[in-house]
Amino acid sequence: MAKIAVVPGSFDPVTNGHLDIIKRAARVFEEVYVVVMNNSAKNSLFSVEERVGLIEEVTAMIPNVKVDSSSGLLIDYAKSIGASAIVRGLRAVSDFEYEMQITSMNRVLDESIETFFIMTNNQYSFLSSSIVKEVAKYDGAISELVPKPVEEALAKKFKV
Repeated sequence: MAKIAVVPGSFDPVTNGHLDIIKRAARVFEEVYVVVMNNSAKNSLFSVEERVGLIEEVTAMIPNVKVDSSSGLLIDYAKSIGASAIVRGLRAVSDFEYEMQITSMNRVLDESIETFFIMTNNQYSFLSSSIVKEVAKYDGAISELVPKPVEEALAKKFKV
C-alpha cells in the first residue's frame, strides 16, 4: 500500500515556501496530493483552476506529486484518495496554535489519518501569499519569493 499524503492550502498564489514544503513531503511520501482547498469565504485573487494550473506547472518536475482541488472537508478528501497523512508547513508559533486546532478536529473526524508538520526553511519564515500579493500589487520585487510562472501570473493580474 502506497504511503499517500495530502498537502492542503489555498495557494493564492503558491510561493517558494509552499514549494519547499511540497518538495520535502515528496521525499518522504510515495504520493503527494497538493490540494487547493476552495474556501468560498475567502476573496481569492486567482480562481481555483488558475491555482491548480500554476501548481501543476511549478511541480511538473516532481514525479510523485499530483495536484487537485476540493471544496469539502479536508479529512473527507484525504479518505477519498486513501491518504494516511496530512502535511502542513509551520512558519512560527502562531501557525502552530491554529494548526493544532485543525489537527485536533481532523483527529475527531478520523483518527486514522495523521498530521505531520514540516518547519519552513528559515528563508521563508516570513513569507505568505498575502504578503506576496501586496508586494506584487505595488510592483515590488518578488522573484525570490515565488516561482517564475507565478511572478508572471501576478504581473498579469496587476497589469504591471
